[in-house]
Amino acid sequence: MISLDEKSKLAARVLESYWNISKATIKMAQSNAASFGMTLQQMSILKTLLASPDLTLKELTGRLVSSKSTLSVNINGLVQAGLVIREIPKENRREVKLTLTDKGKELARRIISNAVSSRVMMKVLDRLSEEDVQSIVRINTEVLNHLGESPESPFTKL
Repeated sequence: MISLDEKSKLAARVLESYWNISKATIKMAQSNAASFGMTLQQMSILKTLLASPDLTLKELTGRLVSSKSTLSVNINGLVQAGLVIREIPKENRREVKLTLTDKGKELARRIISNAVSSRVMMKVLDRLSEEDVQSIVRINTEVLNHLGESPESPFTKL
């Protein structure tokens, strides 16, 4: 039987491995954004608007888990660069609708095709057996479920 101290150390090692992977992928994403002269958040805005056109500012804040004020600053830069159109619908003057321009769509597509983290992860996965890759996906999904981040999580049904 594993002692509480050993469980605590093991939990710390697992958390540290997730944090390190997260830091590495964020660093790659930031590098990708910088190569296009933008911030990580601006890049995320473009990619999100490409996948889901005509979002409102409120919907975008929900998807990117960011405040309206933080997003507004980044959107201002994208509007000035001619990448995003900000509209206030006549039927609801309190809403702000966001749409990519053609230039914004093209840039978002280039950003996605240049995703360093995806290319690096593909190279890493090539070094692992198919069984190991499937195990990683299965275990990570199970961990996420147990953390309560998924609709299937037993913790969300309490």
